[in-house]
Amino acid sequence: MTEDTNASADPALIIVQSLLCMLREKNVLSRADLEELCVRLKDRAARPTEAPFPCRAEAAVTAAIEMLSICDYVGNKYGGKHRPGYWKD
Repeated sequence: MTEDTNASADPALIIVQSLLCMLREKNVLSRADLEELCVRLKDRAARPTEAPFPCRAEAAVTAAIEMLSICDYVGNKYGGKHRPGYWKD
């Protein structure tokens, strides 16, 4: 059996992905909320040591990319309104 190279091996990431999808499905989170999270992660990746919780630059970039992927998936699956100005970033 071959393993998908795009599949996550990190159990915490799998839990968070599933949790975000569930919260969006139940309308606890809006598409705009998820897009705001994408923007915050992008900002954190730009300045990883200045964040309230400093982190490794590589980890911050990886998190921002993963969140964009999650946001795209959730947006396509569940729809909703975009955060104002989201696509102007």
